Amino acid sequence: MRERLRLYLDLIRWDRPAGWLLCLWPSLSGLWVAAGGFPGWHLLAVFVLGTILMRSAGCCINDVADRDFDRHVKRTAQRPVTSGRISSREALIVGAVLALAAFGLVLTTNAATIAWSFAALAIAVAYPYAKRVVSMPQAVLGVAFSFGIPMAFAAVQGQVPLLAWALLAGNLFWVLAYDTEYAMVDRDDDLRIGMKTSAITLGRADVAVVMACYAIFLGSWAWLLGPQLARAPWVLALVAAGVQAVWHFTLIRGRTREGCFRAFALNHWLGFTVFLGVAGGYAQR
Repeated sequence: MRERLRLYLDLIRWDRPAGWLLCLWPSLSGLWVAAGGFPGWHLLAVFVLGTILMRSAGCCINDVADRDFDRHVKRTAQRPVTSGRISSREALIVGAVLALAAFGLVLTTNAATIAWSFAALAIAVAYPYAKRVVSMPQAVLGVAFSFGIPMAFAAVQGQVPLLAWALLAGNLFWVLAYDTEYAMVDRDDDLRIGMKTSAITLGRADVAVVMACYAIFLGSWAWLLGPQLARAPWVLALVAAGVQAVWHFTLIRGRTREGCFRAFALNHWLGFTVFLGVAGGYAQR
């Protein structure tokens, strides 16, 4: 039983929280913007726990969808489903249980959030298969990892205004930046097995496009939220996030596996920095 639990924790990447943190910070930023400040403990708990559960469920779906590809990639060959230690059916059951638990949290909110949760689930399920047909599947992941923003507005306001979609669009470029860094790690393996990724599609323009995506993300959020937030904490957070983006450039410019993976893994700190600017901006307004 203990061994099975260990495999399940490995399946959902429990020891690698960077994945759900990358989803969490934009969702919490959206929650603060929608509420004009602290949204209350109930919604905070729903979005934190829901993000962890849905990202874990997404790992289960992704590993089943990619099991035939992952065995040819050194970094993923020993994942539980790929290595045969957990069956596809068992992984999907675990994913379904986690998704249902997340849906139980959504049921404590309102009708608008419940309705949008079905769209979020559909996008999460579609992403693993987009890598077979879309030349830049990172854009699909960008929508999936940013969908907590409109859901946050739905939970607070009972509707999803244009601002929520604009923030989603801006955040999508951040996802493109860090997931392209992630794709750069596996570029050689992905070329060999025929997987489609932004790192392959962009070729030698990959580093330049990653940096442009960071700039679009930070610039669009600065423009959208600047009038709503206290200037000092928001500008300080944007400058700190920009410095981190420049640091990531120094890590990825050589296109080494180690440097690109490190840059990807550090991105949750950039998202946390932006969230601190949003939360601090409302606290001091």
